Amino acid sequence: VQLVESGGGSVQPGGSLRLSCRASGYTASSYSMGWFRQAPGKEREGVAAIGRDGSTEYADSVKGRFTISKDNAKETLNLQMINLKPEDTATYYCVVQTYYSGPAPRPRAPLIDRLYQHWGQGTQVTVSS
Repeated sequence: VQLVESGGGSVQPGGSLRLSCRASGYTASSYSMGWFRQAPGKEREGVAAIGRDGSTEYADSVKGRFTISKDNAKETLNLQMINLKPEDTATYYCVVQTYYSGPAPRPRAPLIDRLYQHWGQGTQVTVSS
C-alpha cells in the first residue's frame, strides 16, 4: 500500500483547504481510512476517519469544519477543511487500516493511531495571518 497526500499549504485564518490521498495497491472499500495530524511539540491526534460502510468520526475540535469523504473507484480519500484556525497548523497524515485483530466488534471508523497499518508521508498545513 502506498499513500500519497496532496493539497497542503498555507492559508489565513478562516480559509479553506482540501487534502487528498491517493491509495495505491489498496481496495478502498475495505476497512477504515482516516487523517491524523501532529503539530510540533504536540501528540499526534486523530482528525477524521471513515469506515467501510461510510460511517464517519471526527475529533471534537474539527466537527462542523472538516468533512472526510472517499471515492472507492479512484481509491482516493479527501479531507475538506473550512474555517481553518491557527491551531489546525500541523502535518497531516493519511492512514489506512487493512486488517484488525482486536476484539469484536471492529470499530467502524476509529481515531486510534495504533489501529492503522499504513501511513502517508504527510502534508503540511499552516494557518497563519
